[in-house]
Amino acid sequence: MLSRRDALRLAALSAIAVSGPLSACASGDQAGPVNDPGTNAGIDLASSDLARTSGLPDAVPATVESLQRFAGHVFGEAAGEANAIISPYSIVMALAMTVNGAKGTTESEMLDVLGVDDLARFNGGINALTQELESLGGNVTRGDGSKAEIALDSANSLWGQRDTAWQNGFLDELARDYGTGMRQVDFVQATETARGLINAWTADKTHDKITDIIPPAVLDALTRLVLVNAIYLKAPWESPFEPTLTRPGPFDGGRLTVAMMSEPEVSAAYRTGDGWQAATLPYAGRALAMTIVLPDHGRLGDVEAALARTGTAAFVAGGQRRLLSLSMPKWTSRSDLGLGAALSELGMPTAFDATKADFSGMTTQEQLYISAVLHQGYIAVDEEGTEAAAATAVVMSTTSVPVTVPFVVDRPFLYVVHDVEHGTPLFLGRVADPTAV
Repeated sequence: MLSRRDALRLAALSAIAVSGPLSACASGDQAGPVNDPGTNAGIDLASSDLARTSGLPDAVPATVESLQRFAGHVFGEAAGEANAIISPYSIVMALAMTVNGAKGTTESEMLDVLGVDDLARFNGGINALTQELESLGGNVTRGDGSKAEIALDSANSLWGQRDTAWQNGFLDELARDYGTGMRQVDFVQATETARGLINAWTADKTHDKITDIIPPAVLDALTRLVLVNAIYLKAPWESPFEPTLTRPGPFDGGRLTVAMMSEPEVSAAYRTGDGWQAATLPYAGRALAMTIVLPDHGRLGDVEAALARTGTAAFVAGGQRRLLSLSMPKWTSRSDLGLGAALSELGMPTAFDATKADFSGMTTQEQLYISAVLHQGYIAVDEEGTEAAAATAVVMSTTSVPVTVPFVVDRPFLYVVHDVEHGTPLFLGRVADPTAV
């Protein structure tokens, strides 16, 4: 028997499958299939005819540098003081799709925050990087000859208001470097249905780790577009911890007692810096890893400040292979963050300003602005490995629904007949009694 959640998801996905084609595509655009991971056959999209390219592999290093810097910046602004888990990759993917529809000051501010000088090369770099990362998933062989499986999946989706005319160039870029088109929903008349569709898609892509990326009351009749990235990882360690060695142990000076995993001899890349030491623990196949950055006593604030200034590169690059006697806790964390204030503070306030934002690269039919950037993250680390997921949603809204002003001509009035350009008064009159001749 289906659970309530499964029944709701089945209904949501069925609703996607029977939705009609997006009308009012920009001239030359057609509704049709694109390389959209996870899209069921028969779903109509507003999309370009262009196929996804292989991207620009030579732009990957600069793209990664931008990601590393952005990671430190956004973590410093948004992470707070409690446990936090974000996916800089997911946030950048959602913002990168969004900036392709921005113009003027809106675009320049967003590019500055992302650390991007050349948007076309960045698009090609993120495309090539994504395909390279996805190739790391699948069956791998550990150094001892044992087999393991890595799951690493990322997907993009866009959910646009039906009858909105989307710009050719925007749809072309979505297809070419982000592998997606735009699904039809009706935010105006069926807001909750649209929210259910987006949440069902995200839950499916994150293996039920992120089930409500769009909470109630975020979308309304003014919503016109939601851009979503979802990422999921499940990776066993290259050298799993022995469960029988896990014991309760002190944490944070004895303030807490936690389950500590232990391995007396672990080969890991080890490096040190100003106020910290770090160890990189590989996942099976050694193509992916987790780096644990351990601040010296009393230096957490200093290390986080350095991370915010310079990004993640210094913590994950280089180092010497050392044999470590390793103890570390098991943990599970979730974060649910609104990133609007953080991104504004980092330098892109115009995108959130309903009166100044310019997303005419998306559509000229209405004036759009970013009304919310939502991010959720999940991670669980144990003796076997790591399971993690994240999703980012950028919500685009219009300034207002047209409001009618009552104008009932039910009393004596004046009139002027004039030309439009100059206002030349050709005729001027008064009507006190419309029945009189």
